[in-house]
Amino acid sequence: MSCGDVNQNQNCGCLAEILKKILLLQRQDYDNENYSGCDKPYLGPICNTICYNTRPIMLYNCCTGNPWSFSFTINNQTSTSNVFRIEAIDDCCCTCRILYLDTTTNRYVGTSEFFTINLDCVGALRCLPDTFIDLC
Repeated sequence: MSCGDVNQNQNCGCLAEILKKILLLQRQDYDNENYSGCDKPYLGPICNTICYNTRPIMLYNCCTGNPWSFSFTINNQTSTSNVFRIEAIDDCCCTCRILYLDTTTNRYVGTSEFFTINLDCVGALRCLPDTFIDLC
């Protein structure tokens, strides 16, 4: 299926399955073996570390191969980001929180801005190192 196909059959495949695993990880803790990559079954460098609550991701446009980016406003300053936190998945729709990199601390910060994307328009997923995001 190509991006923008009018006869979409809601089959977003492996990306949705990986994103569902990441969402579960962000909601609860798993004890498991050592893994690496996007579907590592725990957050952080070792499975008994509980100081992580987010696996930041980048999503790539299936038509152009470019990272998806969305604008956000913090302290009356508007900027864009291509790093996100998964908040919900419903069939092939994924709702994400926009994250930005705080250059003073070199850490990601969660915004209060969200978007929902059809996973049929996502061609690739990149997982970034696990981190802690203040969600208040």
